[in-house]
Amino acid sequence: MISIVIPVRDGGSALARCLAAIAGQQLDEEVEVVIVDSGSRDASLELARQHNARVHEIPPADFTHGASRNVGAGLARGELLVFISQDAYPVDEHWLERLTAPLREQADVGGVYGRQLPQLGARPPEVYFLDFLYGPQARNQRASDVAELSMETTLFSNVNAAMARTLWERFPFAPDIIMSEDQDWSRRVLLAGYSIIYEPSAAVRHSHEYTLKSALRRFFDSGASAERAYLAGAAPSRRILRAAAWRYARGELSWLGRTGQRRWIPYTVVYESVKLVGLTLGANHRRLPPALKRRLSALPGFWT
Repeated sequence: MISIVIPVRDGGSALARCLAAIAGQQLDEEVEVVIVDSGSRDASLELARQHNARVHEIPPADFTHGASRNVGAGLARGELLVFISQDAYPVDEHWLERLTAPLREQADVGGVYGRQLPQLGARPPEVYFLDFLYGPQARNQRASDVAELSMETTLFSNVNAAMARTLWERFPFAPDIIMSEDQDWSRRVLLAGYSIIYEPSAAVRHSHEYTLKSALRRFFDSGASAERAYLAGAAPSRRILRAAAWRYARGELSWLGRTGQRRWIPYTVVYESVKLVGLTLGANHRRLPPALKRRLSALPGFWT
């Protein structure tokens, strides 16, 4: 059996689309859907039950990205665990088969994550961002030593991911990290000798329309969790991140020019600068007073 775990809060039409795409998957194996809801006030719970999902409710104050997924995984009955976000949906009926296949074929695979394509009509900066991280080429990521940890080796996303239940039992998600619980998980699994597979053919559509304010908050939280994820390799991982940032900036501006989207360049420069400020502040959050961290974060309750 495969268990698909979805943290939910006011999922609305996006959740309906996600559940419908899951129901349309083609594979010869039993599949269950486990919903962990943290205080929905819309019709999400009714919708989940209409799709025969198992529903478990937690108080909103108990939500963290890691803790909610641990709850769902603990309730799941499948040998394989699949994680997807409520606002993501598979692009075809073979997503689940392709995402889980490497776990059955290779004994040393710790986790598999799939491609994230932008929603139709997404803004150019989000389109470029997703293609930069989740492009068309498959990858096999390894890191046998802390010095090899970087954004390139630890990349892993619970928006679209799979792992064996037995491995999750050994390495549950950290409940005390504000975000990037998936990359904290991949760091620990990589250092235990497993590999992480990126399978681009197992694709979902998933993107956000961040405002400047919400982008600042999102990347502040990312930076605050980075020391347990893509910056866990200390100085070497910081050098890799800086090099990637410069490559990203040059590539994005060039792409906007090549694709006839030059009018987006002024906004993109401001938008990416805001993201960088948020990331930098988050990475240095230990130097900031708690009141400021609450103002900068998308999850202010975490800092109390």
